[in-house]
Amino acid sequence: MGMNTNDLKIFEAVEATGSFTKAAKAMFTVQSNVTARIKSLEEEFGAPLFLRSSRKVELTPEGHILMKYCKQIGLLIEEAKVNIQHGSKVIGNLKIGCIETTMALKVPETLRHFEEKYPDVELEFSSAMRSALIDRVLNYELDAAFVSGPINNSGLDQLSIREEQLVLISAAEGPSLKHLLAKEPLKIVVFGEGCIFRARLEAWLSSKGIVHYKSTVLNSIEGIINFVEAGVGISLLPEEVITSYYAGRKISKHGLNRELGTMNTLLISRKNETRSAALSAFMGMYQ
Repeated sequence: MGMNTNDLKIFEAVEATGSFTKAAKAMFTVQSNVTARIKSLEEEFGAPLFLRSSRKVELTPEGHILMKYCKQIGLLIEEAKVNIQHGSKVIGNLKIGCIETTMALKVPETLRHFEEKYPDVELEFSSAMRSALIDRVLNYELDAAFVSGPINNSGLDQLSIREEQLVLISAAEGPSLKHLLAKEPLKIVVFGEGCIFRARLEAWLSSKGIVHYKSTVLNSIEGIINFVEAGVGISLLPEEVITSYYAGRKISKHGLNRELGTMNTLLISRKNETRSAALSAFMGMYQ
C-alpha cells in the first residue's frame, strides 16, 4: 500500500501539534494509525522524519524537506480542484501581508481595484513586521507580501512596486528640530522592534552621533501622529502618509538624505512554484 495524500495530512498534523496523540485527535483517528502512517512514510522515503523525545516530537532535517513539498502538494491539489470545478474563472482566496502603513494607505484602494476585476477571489490582508512577513511567505502562511527592499533571499521572487520618500516629523508648535536634537535624551515615537521606519530613524540618529534617546512605542500610525503633534517626540514616516491623511495636523516635515530617505517597496512571493490563477492575477496588477 503506497502513500496517499491523507498520510501527508497526518504528517502535517504531527508537526503542527508536536505529538502523535494530539495529531490522532485532530485527524479523528487512533494513535496507532498515526504511528503506522508515519512509519510507512519513513520507509517510503528511507529516512526518519521525526525526532521523538519525551517532551515533544520534532521534524528531522529530512522531515523539514518533506514538509516543504507537503505544503506545495496541498496548494497544487487545491488549485486543481478550483480549475476543474471553475474552468478558467479566477477564483480562490489569497493571503497577502504588508506593514502597518501600507495597510492603512494602499490596501483599501488595492482591494477595490482587485474586487472590481476579480469578484470571486477573497483577499485577506494582515500586517506584521518585515522579518515576520518574509518568514510567513516562506512558510506558506502567506501567498505574497509587500515589504521594503532590498531583500537577499534566493527562495523569493521580488517585484518592485514603488519608491517612497520618508520624512522626519516633529510638532509644528514645539521647539525646532535642531533644538530637539540637542536635548538629552532625545525622545522618539516609534512602532515596535523590527519596524523599517524605526530602524531608519535609529540609523539616522546614529549618523548624527546620537546614541541616547528615549522611545515611546505605539502600534498605530494614528497614535504616532497624535503623540508627535502633542510634542512627545519625533518620528519618521512615509511622506505620502502625512500629505494624504494628516495634512491638516500641526506637524513639521524634515527631509532626509537619499540613502535613508528612500524606501523601495517590493511584492515578494515564493520562487520556483506554480502560481495560482488568483496570485497571478494579483501580481498582474503591478506588472
